Amino acid sequence: MDMIIDFLNTVFWGYVLIYGLLIVGVFFTVKLKFLQFIHFKEMFKSVSNKGADDSSGITPFQALMISLASRVGTGNLAGVAVALYLGGPGAIFWMWMVALVGMATAYSESTLAQLYKIKDENNAYRGGPAFYISKGLNSPIFASIFAISLIIAFGLVFNAVQANSIAGAVSTAFDLDKSYIAIVIAALTALVIFGGIKSVAKIAQIIVPLMAGIYLLVALYVVMVNISVVPEILMTIIKSAFGLQEAAGGVTGGVMAAMMNGIKRGLFSNEAGMGSAPNIAAVAVPAPHHPSSQGFVQALGVFIDTILICTATAIMILLSGIMDHGSGVTGIELTQAALSVHIGDAGVYFIAIAIFFFAFTSIIGNYTYAENAFTYLGIGNKLGLLVLRISVIGMVLWGSFKSVATVFNAADAAMGLMATINLVAIVLLSGTVVKLTKDFLDQRKEGKVPTFNSTKFPEIKGVDDSIWGNK
Repeated sequence: MDMIIDFLNTVFWGYVLIYGLLIVGVFFTVKLKFLQFIHFKEMFKSVSNKGADDSSGITPFQALMISLASRVGTGNLAGVAVALYLGGPGAIFWMWMVALVGMATAYSESTLAQLYKIKDENNAYRGGPAFYISKGLNSPIFASIFAISLIIAFGLVFNAVQANSIAGAVSTAFDLDKSYIAIVIAALTALVIFGGIKSVAKIAQIIVPLMAGIYLLVALYVVMVNISVVPEILMTIIKSAFGLQEAAGGVTGGVMAAMMNGIKRGLFSNEAGMGSAPNIAAVAVPAPHHPSSQGFVQALGVFIDTILICTATAIMILLSGIMDHGSGVTGIELTQAALSVHIGDAGVYFIAIAIFFFAFTSIIGNYTYAENAFTYLGIGNKLGLLVLRISVIGMVLWGSFKSVATVFNAADAAMGLMATINLVAIVLLSGTVVKLTKDFLDQRKEGKVPTFNSTKFPEIKGVDDSIWGNK
């Protein structure tokens, strides 16, 4: 089993996705005429509008916060540190690059998720890649494989990983027994997820901006205190990306090491093209009432995750000077050590608290994706969701104590499979994305508030006219 899983991970993450996600990002960036740069302001317009009073969904802001809850996890703290250790400062440049093109991918997959969404038996919006693969490409088998892979990876195993990160960080920083930490995490998770997606949305819209805001303020403080050195740090990042800077610390491999580690960690963090965030994008009531609106919202999510939060971690580490001495520490220990340089012993506690909130919100965000996948598979009834919720809590408890490599590697393989299926699907549906984008932007040029009427696009099959008809 280990051999099979390792082989799949080598194929998916060594060849298919590391290049595929980047190529698809460039493909959509060009095909959509650099939409994420030219129409950057549209992202803020789409997320700031409250949308229609529609009890079937959540607001654009809530959808953004849930997707950020899932995106912003331990990868923003530990993952960035690993990228720096293995790839040097130049890895951050490549993280930026993959995020900037990934914004176009995130826009495309979330736009499609909105277009092909449905209403379930409780009159609630549901959607995501499984739905647009089934309805847009008429491929229910691949849609089911995607949904099952997502449940395994995001719904179950990755939540165990996040719980493991919380338990480890909090136990070390505050000298607490992992048993108590596990019970607290499980109890908090149960309180939120038993209320469903709307409950997650209410919690996420409070915790996510608060935790991200405090983290960015600490980073801003560090930058202001060291403002004279910041230009030099930025130049180091750019020079190292192209092999113009001498390697430091544990860095090996020069330009290729910087590129590969930056791309890998960037993709893991922002999830653009993975097919995860579209599951919550579909649940939103878009404002304006057009699928492209939610695409802009989720593109903003990639920007916040990588360009702001990952960069904040990287800058704080590089300004600390720890890597210059080749200390050999990496991962979360490197991030904690860097913060200790800037704010003393409080840095260790601050990172432990940050991990708690970043990882906990990832758990509840990931749960919402699995709930949508359950709906697609036809088991999103009360019994099915009860089984899912109990399973998630069980994985949180288990993950707080155990770290079994085989299970985590299996989740990576499942995510690799779902991401590969999703990439193929959105490329095949790219013509639809272009039509929707043109329709949205043409209406903006005419001074109108964009609205989408599916009856004007009879060539687009599988769309629910009761949602997208004459609005």
